[in-house]
Amino acid sequence: MNFRHLSFCIFAAAMLVMPGMGHAQGVYPRIEPVAIPAAPLIEPGQKLKPGDMFRDCETCPEMVVVPPGIFMMGSKKHKSEKPPRIMRIRKAFAIGRFETTHEHWQACIDAGGCTHEPHDHKWGKNRMPVINVSHKMVRGFADWLSKSTGQTYRLPSEAEWEYAARAGSKGNYWFGDIVGDNEVNCRECGAPWSGIGNAPIGSFKPNPWGLYDMHGNAFEWVQDCWQPNYQGAPKSSKAWEDGKCQFRVIRGGSWYYYSRMSRSANRQKNPGAVKSYWLSFRLVREIK
Repeated sequence: MNFRHLSFCIFAAAMLVMPGMGHAQGVYPRIEPVAIPAAPLIEPGQKLKPGDMFRDCETCPEMVVVPPGIFMMGSKKHKSEKPPRIMRIRKAFAIGRFETTHEHWQACIDAGGCTHEPHDHKWGKNRMPVINVSHKMVRGFADWLSKSTGQTYRLPSEAEWEYAARAGSKGNYWFGDIVGDNEVNCRECGAPWSGIGNAPIGSFKPNPWGLYDMHGNAFEWVQDCWQPNYQGAPKSSKAWEDGKCQFRVIRGGSWYYYSRMSRSANRQKNPGAVKSYWLSFRLVREIK
């Protein structure tokens, strides 16, 4: 191993463990996943409208159509979330009802569209968020899904992600400003998986738009390159991809971190090439 590679490994490890945090604690609970009826397959020629849930194919991720609208993006709580600004979502789009699962990723492997086989950290793969995937791998999965379905799948922008997470709310979370026991899978949040590992998708209540785990469970990749704050940010809801993009934005918090990291406005950075057991994703599907 040369010095440059060693330095990167040390740097990556430092990024993944924030100051004051310990390792996962406790024995992973073996709890049967909640049975939730799957979204229906889209009908030929079906015109999608806000509120619709659908799948483009049997093994495709379940999607929910969210409406266009206006919201206040960011907050005054932290430098990285400033300045808050009014953001307009001009067109409806569909976003993953759940975090993308191992089953969805396996469909890509089976079809020859993906080669990486993500480790499940011995938590199992049944209705579990896929983890240990880099930003480039996720973009490759989206490209494969787009080619397979004839639709446009991609990672959400920061603006789209926060808009979907808020679901019309103005507080820290879609349900208010404080996390109660067993409302979110985050460290010391009173859930069976808190500080231990990811929960199966659908283990907590969805937000008003029918989206699960926008707060906690696993952090989620978005398309944007990391910027230290919103100074000079684009006025549109498109991803901000100025710079070299070594670091990408991650959203939503996780089981590993405290509830403050799960706020709708919270944003963190992660090297795009670095995978983690607390990091997953969900996709946007554009509406034609």
